[in-house]
Amino acid sequence: MRNSGVPVWTPKSLRTAQEQQAFRQLDLDVAVVAAYGLILPQPILDAPRLGCFNVHASVLPRWRGAAPIQRAVLAGDSETGVTIMQVDAGLDTGPMLLQEAVPITATTTASDLHDRLAALGARLMLRALDDVAAGRVTPTPQPEAGATYATKLDREEGRLDWARPAIELERAVRALNPWPGTWFVCNGERIRVLAAEPAPDHQNAQSAPPGTVLDDTLTVACGVGALRCLKLQRAGRAALAAPEFLRGFALRPGSRLE
Repeated sequence: MRNSGVPVWTPKSLRTAQEQQAFRQLDLDVAVVAAYGLILPQPILDAPRLGCFNVHASVLPRWRGAAPIQRAVLAGDSETGVTIMQVDAGLDTGPMLLQEAVPITATTTASDLHDRLAALGARLMLRALDDVAAGRVTPTPQPEAGATYATKLDREEGRLDWARPAIELERAVRALNPWPGTWFVCNGERIRVLAAEPAPDHQNAQSAPPGTVLDDTLTVACGVGALRCLKLQRAGRAALAAPEFLRGFALRPGSRLE
């Protein structure tokens, strides 16, 4: 941005009178917000003549908050999308200008969704700004019915709890990579799981305690069903498909994972 001659301003806070005055002096028609992560104070919201507009990666009012992409995958939602909204004093509660949904399939990862929604969000924001400038759009208040909150991700969420259903763990693998990552512990070593699939019909799934390795393809018993780990990574090593991983790390049937 600086190399293109665009001024770049990176204040640590927009809550001081000095920063708010500097923002007002920009004399803006609109301000665009993307992945800012903080609630904007009212003097900032009031400064642009036409308002502040945010691109949010969900079909609002579902998944307001910090981690809408990951929460949609974790919840098993069949779709998510992008909403262009006018920013107000709440947490993603402002009125909506444009909205478009995209499907979430059984193989969609949070990383896939991030890239798709970023491209979609850019297109919708340009359209919304044209509509605002031309007076073609009236923001629509969000309904409170169906509102949910996408709480910030926590590092410990990535630990695979084998007592949970396999289908939930598989969604966690798709939702939580690359950060915080999904992992288990074996012999004191943390192993990351980068890809997995449910194995609901495995014949030994319900007879073994959760966390038990069931076969030589690294299928693990869960609270309901079983999860087959497809791609794994040791700390400081390359990610490997399960057959290659098992050649260098013994996880025999009957082993217990934590």
